[in-house]
Amino acid sequence: MASNEAPTTQSTPVRQFSVMLENRIGALHSMLKLLADDNIHALGLSIQDSFDVTILRLVVSDPEGLETLFIERGISFSENEILVVELAGGPSCLERCIGALSRAETNISISYPLLVRCGGHALFAISVEEPDFACGVLQPQGFKLVYQNDLSR
Repeated sequence: MASNEAPTTQSTPVRQFSVMLENRIGALHSMLKLLADDNIHALGLSIQDSFDVTILRLVVSDPEGLETLFIERGISFSENEILVVELAGGPSCLERCIGALSRAETNISISYPLLVRCGGHALFAISVEEPDFACGVLQPQGFKLVYQNDLSR
């Protein structure tokens, strides 16, 4: 499933979508229901709440379908490439992963666990300024990266 090799045309980077929601009860549920109604599943999410707006970041099972859904519904969104790291040794690998990036002076701007597993292992999503550089740091340390085709149905 996961690969130690650099992305190819068959190893598409994981896409993270960001969308602003109203800061009100039920807004997250409404968004997740909208996705589910189109058979798109949230594989991981992060919420950054403020007084009047919430930023929802999503990794989904069908990024192309989500993009189409958002465009058809007039929902403003942004997307960026993120890294998904397999933590084969469980939670104890998290410190090694973060440590490797820290020693390489790579800043992590966003991170969250995914709700799915790959090969029975926990997955950790991270957003960094230079994903290719971070790949080059993590792979020699024995970390496997997971790509969109590993997550999509």
